[in-house]
Amino acid sequence: MGFQAVSVNYWAVMPILIVFGGALLGVLVEAFAARSVRHSIQLSISVVALVAALVVLVMKSRHDQGTTLGGAVVIDGPALFQMGSVLVLGLLSVMLMAEKFSSAGADAFTPMGAAVPGSDLERTATNAGWGTGEVFPLALFSIAGMMIFPAANDLLTMFVALEVVSLPLYILTGLARRKRLLSQEAALKYFLLGSFSSAFFLFGSALIYGYAGSIHFGEVSQAISAGQTQFDGLLLPGIVFVLVGLLFKVGAVPFHAWTPDVYQGAPSAVTGFMAACTKLAAFGAILRLVYVGIEANRLDWRLGVMAVAALTMVVGSVLSVAQTDMKRLLAYSSIAHAGFILTGVLAFDKAGVSGVMFYALAYGLATIAAFGIIAMVRQADDGAEATSVRQWDGLGKSHPVVAGIFALLLLTFAGIPLTSGFTAKFAAFAPAVATGGKGGVLLVIIGVLCSAITAYVYVKLIVRMYFEEGKGDVVAWTPSVVATIALAAAVIASIGLGVMPGPVLDLAGQASQFIR
Repeated sequence: MGFQAVSVNYWAVMPILIVFGGALLGVLVEAFAARSVRHSIQLSISVVALVAALVVLVMKSRHDQGTTLGGAVVIDGPALFQMGSVLVLGLLSVMLMAEKFSSAGADAFTPMGAAVPGSDLERTATNAGWGTGEVFPLALFSIAGMMIFPAANDLLTMFVALEVVSLPLYILTGLARRKRLLSQEAALKYFLLGSFSSAFFLFGSALIYGYAGSIHFGEVSQAISAGQTQFDGLLLPGIVFVLVGLLFKVGAVPFHAWTPDVYQGAPSAVTGFMAACTKLAAFGAILRLVYVGIEANRLDWRLGVMAVAALTMVVGSVLSVAQTDMKRLLAYSSIAHAGFILTGVLAFDKAGVSGVMFYALAYGLATIAAFGIIAMVRQADDGAEATSVRQWDGLGKSHPVVAGIFALLLLTFAGIPLTSGFTAKFAAFAPAVATGGKGGVLLVIIGVLCSAITAYVYVKLIVRMYFEEGKGDVVAWTPSVVATIALAAAVIASIGLGVMPGPVLDLAGQASQFIR
């Protein structure tokens, strides 16, 4: 039998190709452009690539939906919505990564990632004013992987997307200019635990292939529905291992151990990028796997995932109470939100799909803005990030605008009515009550109780900012024009999704049908 070339619909995957092209161009710029102009060129290429990809994505009509690359990639409503969300959040994140934090023009990243922290080589690079333009192509490569992740139609493509997402993030995590040892430790933990999760995913994929004789989700679903018996013992372990690999990326319990350390050690702009974009893309992959590939077998694994969702909400909310570092607090908050979103996933209804997609977008906008604010609040003496909760005492008096925006974001995380957080929780919880049976109702009850716990944490922070006396050792630096635009856009969009969520909810509802 002769070789048959796979048919490729290039227009269908053009947004992904544009982002990959921008990343490759950024690599060439890093190799050949003068060091003094790399930063501005890299930022320009990244912004243009992401905007162009978003424009092409919006131009794509319903008639462009379908499978391509031999069925490995599917372009349907959920894929388009989540790819667009990744591009929007990625654009805001890249603009925040470009922020400068001193009169010397230094950014948040070490000028030489391979140098030993505190070494003469690193000091020389710092004194020379070297920048870190490689941050931008690394971010673009990761964004391209995030776009493939929710569109992957088979386990192998999903694994490749998982690695394309993860490998740049491992590097970005270890590039913090300050607290270098903490940053490198976080990168190492993230890499090692991420490698284990990838191994689980790959092993589970092999087991599912052994059961179904295929890695395509549609064929796996058909094999489950047909009730094959010869290799039945491979199916459930395979599903469990694949889910472990994906649940790791969203920080679900008990696969969450990396989250607080990585969030704390990574540069704040990278932390926001991970917390928003990676979570959105990973939940997109979970939705496709669960709804297209293994839904026919859900009676066997649903209770286990329900237990994971409940534990995730409880652990994330309870442990957030005891945190004294702002980034670790938001890390445990992120874990709790992963449990809230999983509740919507387990509704097994179109409304659940649209609720999960809306929640991930709303949470991502608020998270990027929150970590952008954290990057602005600095110690007055040395310019390091003021991440201790105590250092935020009295910020409402000394910097009322910054504190007011951050308080609004905290209320959004808490799910207070008229915020996007409230709308998102309702969009995820309502389908679980309507179609999730007694288990769905139980998860929603746990979610409401855990939301009350996290609300206590957020309100306590607001009280500290406005009713405690600060020591005057913290300042809020004025961001650059680019970072100001990104922060303003994220905050305004977050407010808009709370006050007028209808258009985006309608769009998510229209885009909630998978192509099987």
